[in-house]
Amino acid sequence: MSWLVLILSGVLETVWAAALGASKGFSRVIPAVVFLIALLLSMSGLAYALREIPLGTGYAIWVAIGTIGTAVYGVVVLGDPASATRIACLGLIVAGVVGLKLLA
Repeated sequence: MSWLVLILSGVLETVWAAALGASKGFSRVIPAVVFLIALLLSMSGLAYALREIPLGTGYAIWVAIGTIGTAVYGVVVLGDPASATRIACLGLIVAGVVGLKLLA
């Protein structure tokens, strides 16, 4: 259960990061509210997951899910560049997360 909660919390990290950008410095109310709710749920889920998952592993995986999710959101929705170098670097993050999961 902790791993599922950790993954969902990582996805919520993507949500709050996207909402933070959309809030335009908290000047737009709805994205700011989405940011706050997603942040609270993401952090709460991380805290729950860390009861059973080692801190270094859990935090690294949570951050990686949020980083990859936010980068994909940027490319797909915001039109950020999808260069081969960027994709390769994201692949290295995925490889690191898989390594942490398999070796933890």
